[in-house]
Amino acid sequence: MTREAVTAWRRGVPGAVVFTNGVFDLLHPGHLDVLHRARREGEALIVGVNSDASVKRLKGPDRPIRTAEERAIVLAGLEAVDAVVVFDEDTPFDLVRAVEPDVIVKGGDYSPDTIVGADLVTARGGRVVVIPLVDGHSTTSTIEKLRG
Repeated sequence: MTREAVTAWRRGVPGAVVFTNGVFDLLHPGHLDVLHRARREGEALIVGVNSDASVKRLKGPDRPIRTAEERAIVLAGLEAVDAVVVFDEDTPFDLVRAVEPDVIVKGGDYSPDTIVGADLVTARGGRVVVIPLVDGHSTTSTIEKLRG
């Protein structure tokens, strides 16, 4: 969805809306665990996906492996995910402000004070949830393994 479409859609969702974000370049079990557990925190899950340009700025010139459109299609096909929106900024702050989630979720490599947009969510009475990481899974390590 576009930012405008997801914002309008969100207003019609009854109950708690959950938000998470990331690159999701090569989907792995750790991603799936965070997404499924995030979905259990509310009635709907919005996933923000970094655009290709933002991934290059954050991860370097060799990333992403998959385009934003491909990553969004894969995420949208997951039962746990209700909406996917690509954002071009380096952080999802403006997207969090636009969709006003009730819960914001990130994986265990974050803490509540390092999650971008957590302050916006808590200021509105929402919750911040950190999901412990599944050991042994990262896109970077997968890419390194493939490159030998």
